[in-house]
Amino acid sequence: MSGRATESPGSGPGLTLISSEGKPYRFDPGALCLELLPTGGPGAFARYEVLHEPADLVVWAGRSRLADGLDLTVDAAELRRARTLRDTLFLLTAGHAHGRPPRPEHLDVVNAAAAEPPLVPRLAPDGTRSWAPGATGTRLLSTVARDAIDLFTGPYAHRVRECAAHDCRLLFVDTSRPGRRRWCAMEHCGNLAKVRAHRARRAPTGA
Repeated sequence: MSGRATESPGSGPGLTLISSEGKPYRFDPGALCLELLPTGGPGAFARYEVLHEPADLVVWAGRSRLADGLDLTVDAAELRRARTLRDTLFLLTAGHAHGRPPRPEHLDVVNAAAAEPPLVPRLAPDGTRSWAPGATGTRLLSTVARDAIDLFTGPYAHRVRECAAHDCRLLFVDTSRPGRRRWCAMEHCGNLAKVRAHRARRAPTGA
């Protein structure tokens, strides 16, 4: 599968992913909850797992679209719950993108996480957004789950999509004004599709 690999730091919303060819590209899934999905996944996608220890979830949070300055504490049990929520969101989002109804057990996982207290934002003296002390993995997962609920019940729910490339399963929400986004990233799957189409046009036709 193309485009699911180790995350690396980047600037602006979204994540910098490393392709199977070792090339970095920027992927903005459009929502916090969807930023969690490239860290691994259920079944065959487990081979992409990057959340191996609590510190890995802290690193992910620091690279997410959450505001800077989150002093996060994560324990082993919270890491296990993070992977369960991530896998559930992967299946729930993929199903939603293809018009399948949500499974009750998936809703139970998301709703249980959302029922916990979330991260508490604060307004800093310089006018920036910061976080109240006591940020935990449980609060982080609640914030992620609530973001998922907002996504699936909000104005962009019909724009949750899977990358159109046949070998890519990255999921995103198209928040662009035209609403015509097809690819995880134009610089990755979009460009590959353009190259393939160009080669197909130049290929000699049979007699």
